[in-house]
Amino acid sequence: MQLAHSRVVKAVKLADRVRSRLVVMQGEATHDGVAAALRDEGLVLGDGAILSLVTELQREFVGAGLLDPLLHQPGVTDILVNGPDQIWIDRGQGLEHIPLAFNNDDEVRALAQRLASAVGRRLDDAHPYVDARMASGVRLHAILAPISTDGTVISLRIPARQGLSINDLVELGSLDAGAAFWIRMVIDLKLSFFVSGGTGSGKTTVLAAMLGMIAPHERIVIVEDSAELQPDHPHVVRLQSRLANLEGAGAVPMRDLVRQTLRMRPDRIVVGEVRGAEVIELLTALNTGHEGGCATVHANSAADIPARIEALGLAAGLDRAAVHALLGAGLEVVVHLDRDIQGRRQLQGIHVVQINEQHQVELIPAVVREGSEFVDGPGIHKLRKRAQHLLTLDLLATS
Repeated sequence: MQLAHSRVVKAVKLADRVRSRLVVMQGEATHDGVAAALRDEGLVLGDGAILSLVTELQREFVGAGLLDPLLHQPGVTDILVNGPDQIWIDRGQGLEHIPLAFNNDDEVRALAQRLASAVGRRLDDAHPYVDARMASGVRLHAILAPISTDGTVISLRIPARQGLSINDLVELGSLDAGAAFWIRMVIDLKLSFFVSGGTGSGKTTVLAAMLGMIAPHERIVIVEDSAELQPDHPHVVRLQSRLANLEGAGAVPMRDLVRQTLRMRPDRIVVGEVRGAEVIELLTALNTGHEGGCATVHANSAADIPARIEALGLAAGLDRAAVHALLGAGLEVVVHLDRDIQGRRQLQGIHVVQINEQHQVELIPAVVREGSEFVDGPGIHKLRKRAQHLLTLDLLATS
């Protein structure tokens, strides 16, 4: 054990020496660059050892350093760094502490700044936080100390390498075959819907799976502030918003992009996440003949959706009555997700929209989870009526 530890220490010291030499030489972490640095240090290594050093140093210089192996680990959706010695990951079963550590907060800060710089964003004491999408599709968020009082914090959200289908979600236990049938009906009936849930509940995964069920001849236009949706569909157009530059110019907001989709002959308008004034443009589109549009929205429960959309609408300049009128006429279904006590992502229920006597929107459960099973709720008759109409049309078309 002591011998193995001694070898690790020597390897780390060797990497430190080569790294320092490369900085002095202004060299690159290539095979030739590392070999030259070793010669300057008076060291000779075989090709295998040099390649190992190259891989390690490239991760540090152009990759995610200590976090790089975690980024490529199957199943990891989130990497969270809370200072130098607190690294956590999420593999879909809740957060797990990983026994890795940086030497100090300076290393964490340097990594955060390098990742931000790689996507053209500034991260320093004058601009101590950043929210950006990396070239790999990974979403980066970082806050520097001392704003983050326990050290620099880095959050990495990793997009799914391979999207899951609804059948995959059934096999994983996120929903059952009966609930999957109604999910398909939502798509086939071209009902407008929201996928809701808390942070990390699987909204993007489920929305992508649902978009993959859309008929291949339909054109899907997606608007996101950070491109994450990767539906398995042959005709997808993706638009991404843009923040203003350091001079305050060049911003392309979500609201403008949703408006642009109306001129792009969409069969389905998709907003990756509704969290601002774009909600008005989306609801307006759903009320003007754009069937089957959808979005994700943060909410702790389906019952909270009207209040959540109301708050967004009020902030965008609409009054309460107008928001509820648009929402009630445009939205038809909410697919709500949550996590169980073990942290596993799951479908909580499918809910339909209803207008109450006060002319406000309510969500009525149509299919709801009770333990490990799904049961019909009072709103199921509305889905059944729409499904029966579709089945009747199919019979007429084939007769």
